[in-house]
Amino acid sequence: MFVSSVIADEENVKPKGGLYLGRGVRDPAKGVHHWMVYCFDLHSGKELWRHEAHTGRPVVPRHPKSSYAAETPTTDGERLFVLFGDLGLYCYSLDGDLLWSHPIEPKKTNFDYGAAASPVVHDGQVFVVYDNMEESWIASFDAATGKQRWITKRDETMSWATPLVWQNDKRTEIVVPGQQRNRGYSLDGQELWSFDGGMSILVIPSPFAAHGLCYISSGYVGDAHRPTFAMHPGAEGSLDLDDGFAENEFIEWYQPLASPYNTTQIVYGDYLYTVYDQGFMTCHNALTGEEVYGKQRFSPKGSFTASPWAYNGKVFCLSEDGLTYVIKAGPEFEILKTNPLEELCIATPSVVGDKLLIRTLTKLYCVTEKDR
Repeated sequence: MFVSSVIADEENVKPKGGLYLGRGVRDPAKGVHHWMVYCFDLHSGKELWRHEAHTGRPVVPRHPKSSYAAETPTTDGERLFVLFGDLGLYCYSLDGDLLWSHPIEPKKTNFDYGAAASPVVHDGQVFVVYDNMEESWIASFDAATGKQRWITKRDETMSWATPLVWQNDKRTEIVVPGQQRNRGYSLDGQELWSFDGGMSILVIPSPFAAHGLCYISSGYVGDAHRPTFAMHPGAEGSLDLDDGFAENEFIEWYQPLASPYNTTQIVYGDYLYTVYDQGFMTCHNALTGEEVYGKQRFSPKGSFTASPWAYNGKVFCLSEDGLTYVIKAGPEFEILKTNPLEELCIATPSVVGDKLLIRTLTKLYCVTEKDR
């Protein structure tokens, strides 16, 4: 189990939940910081190794809900790739040896929130998206050597979504949402398609694939238009149509008000579940977009940044207060149980085999069956 973190020598503003709406930390954090990478044994939790990727003072601010290690590490099974978005991309052997690194020049971001999109790896390439207020781009790095294979400029400023490598029955492409346009790129960085989805002013949820469709969304709480799209593969060129999205052959369905702000939706079975930051859940038919049930409030109330996960006929939602709600999957909203951890939870849990990994503000948890 690999974890990235940034530790400060001096006390700074502590992260907390809730909505900030542009307010927050506007100066770099104080003191010397340590950009760390850890490896823990999955079965025992024992620390196997740690590596300090960088030591120094931050030169850019961060979102007050986040840290300088907002991005999730990824691996191709042979190497570990760790992105500190305003600092650099680092590659390690699984035993903790630094194999290569690539510096990233920090840029000004909207409201000084910093970078957040995680790297993705596919077929010998590591893809990184850095949308900012000065010079946005998507780039590919050779997984073995770290050499930059290509870089493509992006006309975007306020997007933080992790890209999706979409392997469909037509081709493999990289799907990247954006405030201006949603886009698909080839594996060599060429734009395949794009369309203006009228996305919300801040684009955070990650695209994902299910039922042969790609789901794209954005839902800043202050915007009147918070769309979700379900796309077919094979699109080419501009998909903009004068009469909107209803007649677009590559958009199976579209809902104008079905998207969350921070969380990523989930498709489980034939249902699309959306968890809203303010403590609601909705459910739509994942194949048609038809509403199954409208906003249902969680009780006790909670706010959410972590994305939901599902298995065994249940959908799980982890609130910022550390309370997991167990929701019955299907056409009716029903809370079956709640499980408290009683600590700030911002990160989305990971499922590895029969183990659930949860990261709170100060701890790592591994949850599994009692007899294992």
